[in-house]
Amino acid sequence: QVQLVESGGGLVQAGGSLRLSCAASGRFFSGYTMGWFRQAPGKERELVAAITGSRTNTYYADSVKGRFTISRDNAKGTVYLQMNSLKYEDTAVYYCAVDRTSVIHTTTHGYDYWGQGTQVTVSS
Repeated sequence: QVQLVESGGGLVQAGGSLRLSCAASGRFFSGYTMGWFRQAPGKERELVAAITGSRTNTYYADSVKGRFTISRDNAKGTVYLQMNSLKYEDTAVYYCAVDRTSVIHTTTHGYDYWGQGTQVTVSS
């Protein structure tokens, strides 16, 4: 199994920035795709950003393009999500996820392991 621990969430005013981190441990390999999902109350869990193990392919939801950046440090087994120009609509619980394949899937059932989530609240 792979264990994932998120950190970096919190309360921020609209226009501000946060950086989320997710540290992987256990039977984790650097070739695995990693992604960030978010879920707001009453809404479906959606993929925000993902990155392949080689870092040659990334995905961003249209709603965050130009504002969020996903990156990873394979030596540390950590993926990051830099969130800039935050909006109230970004408020959600953010989940780190791992896909054991080397490609990007855009739905939740494509991912095998999940963190417990970290709350991001953007005030307006």
